[in-house]
Formats: sequence, structure tokens, C-alpha cells
Amino acid sequence: MSTASTHAPAPASVESVSPALAHYTRTALFDGVWKRPGLSPRDRSLVTLAALVALDQTRELPDYVKLALDNGVKPAEISEALLQLAFYSGWQNAVDAALATQPVFAARGIQPDQLAAVSPRLLPLDAAGEAKRARNVSQQFDAVSPGVVQNTTDLLFRELWLRPDLAPRDRSLVTVTALIATGQALAVPYHLNRALDNGLTQAEAGEVLTQLAFYTGWPRVFSALPVFKQVFEQRAANAH
Repeated sequence: MSTASTHAPAPASVESVSPALAHYTRTALFDGVWKRPGLSPRDRSLVTLAALVALDQTRELPDYVKLALDNGVKPAEISEALLQLAFYSGWQNAVDAALATQPVFAARGIQPDQLAAVSPRLLPLDAAGEAKRARNVSQQFDAVSPGVVQNTTDLLFRELWLRPDLAPRDRSLVTVTALIATGQALAVPYHLNRALDNGLTQAEAGEVLTQLAFYTGWPRVFSALPVFKQVFEQRAANAH
């Protein structure tokens, strides 16, 4: 039996209400998209966890946390992903997810030293790139909300994005996922470009959309498709 199929939502209960839903859950979802080769099971777990947290869907979250751990996502990475998602999908969503995750960590004997550190040694800062980003945002929005501009620089790009317990690629992966899940199309180009710069391939990015179609719904994914297409085409043009 596949790992993913053991985490299907109560088949008997679902089948008693919608036999077709139970059937597609087994065939299209767990024996279908979860087994596609374009994205590793570990990455699919990160994407799915990020989508559930962004949408504050905590009922099934413990099973998906178990699956993520089984698929090789480290406790520190889950811990750090929740912190990232607090900033990109809302604080209470991340708190709700932490409360839903705690029994799983407790049952698996996960200790504090296995979690993301509160104040780790940060990764090196790309000083020139960050100065350019900060200058652009400041010029656009200082007169609108200086507090947002300041926190974006100090908390997000000079701290959060430099924390080492989630690799830059994976941090981008969960961030792009959260933006798609919550329909934030305007923010996708910057973060998708950042994800690709951080090592996510275009093929993997496309497969993220395949996974998210099931967990966020087709309309959100179709809203993201033109944005992904534009980013891919612009990068191809810039490469020539």
C-alpha cells in the first residue's frame, strides 16, 4: 500500500456520502497526482501543507503532517514553514496549524532541539539586491504605509528569508503556494522569479500547479496559469 493512500480521509465515511468523491480521492488524487514524477513526494508534501495552512484547513492537517514526515520533511522544516506562512498567509492561520501539528510532533517524540531555532545564525545577505528591492518599495509606498515598508525590509527580507532551517528554494516553494492558494496573483511574479532563482525548475513549478488544482481548486490554478506563463516567457526572452 502506498504511503499516500494510508492518509486518505476516512474512506468509509466519505463513501457513505459521495461514493464518487471517495473513488476520485483514491484514484485521481492519492494514486494519481501524488505519484506523478514531476515533483518529489517531499515537495508535494511541502506544497500541500502550505496550501492547507494558507486556507486554514486544519482538520486534515495532522494526517498530512504525518505524511510529510514520512516523505522526508524534517520537523525543523515544518516548524520553519509555519513561521514563513504566518507572514504570507496570516498569523492566525499559522497558529491554528501549529496547534493542529503539536499532537503529531508529541506522538512522534519530536524534541525542541529538532525544531527551527528562535535566533539562528542567518544566511548571507545579497546586499546589493536587497538594497535595490528596498529602494524600489520605499519609493513606491513610504508615503502610504511606512510601517509596512519598514517591516518588509527588517522582518521579511533581512531576517525571515535568511533563516537557515528552510532552504531558500523551499521557502520560495511554500510562499508561492500560499500566494496561489489565497488568490494573490499580483504578488506571484516576484516570488515565482525568486523561486526559480533559488533553484526551483520551471517543470517543478508547473507541477506545483498540478498539485494545487486538487487542494485549492481549479479556478485558483487557472488564475495563476497566465502569470506563470508570462514569467516563463519573460525569463526565456531575457536568456537570449
